[in-house]
Amino acid sequence: MWKKIFGSADAYKEIPKRDDPLFAPIEWEKLPRHVAVIMDGNGRWAKGQGLIRTAGHKAGVKTLKGILSTAIGLGLDALTVYAFSTENWKRPTTEVDFLMKLFAEYLEKELQEMHDDNVRIRFLGKKEGMPKSLQRQMSDAERLMANNTGIHFNVAANYGGQDELLRVMQRVAAQAAAGSLKQEEVDAELVESLLDTAGDPPVDLMIRTSGDQRLSNFLLWQSAYAEFYFTDKNWPEFTPADFVAAMTDFAHRDRRFGGLNKK
Repeated sequence: MWKKIFGSADAYKEIPKRDDPLFAPIEWEKLPRHVAVIMDGNGRWAKGQGLIRTAGHKAGVKTLKGILSTAIGLGLDALTVYAFSTENWKRPTTEVDFLMKLFAEYLEKELQEMHDDNVRIRFLGKKEGMPKSLQRQMSDAERLMANNTGIHFNVAANYGGQDELLRVMQRVAAQAAAGSLKQEEVDAELVESLLDTAGDPPVDLMIRTSGDQRLSNFLLWQSAYAEFYFTDKNWPEFTPADFVAAMTDFAHRDRRFGGLNKK
């Protein structure tokens, strides 16, 4: 179990059990299998508190730990979070450098305890371009937890949905040019096997905090039939109870996947 979360001790909550009061509204048979989260609003939260933007990112890490604990307690198959996009390199150098250091600190402090909780971590996107030392940490974490059988915790870092699909197309083209792939063999199953999320179910529920209502180049293929849940709360304000509220909302969605309900 995690002994603490960044920041004050009162923000900590151990992985909740099924009978935890937090889960009272849950309809267990209607939970999503794969939840994705666009963790937006760290900077806005910091500004509202009279703090610098980096303080918002630190607070966001604390929130993420609580949400991951909740997702583990719910027994979700996969949780994918948007940590750093291919477009985020456009931010001020000081902020980017801080985020890289924050990633490294997170892995250093939390790696073993996530492993003890049977989490399997995977980093989506291109490690290339990240600091070399951070690349090694990411690879080491993936190797350590590769055989864990608990929740698949995907961290999208230096990730863009369009870039992911371009990389898939390049691999398909290379196989075709080498003569190892025929045109009729290119299908959805092949594409999904080449995605960064290969082996995970499609995204059932996409959560975005801080009021914006767009995908922002996140999991474009995987979210083809995802339900969306938007909240005006900034990410550092998003609580396990808010996460449960999103699960409850999802349970009442009418998911037809292009067809009609049978009544």
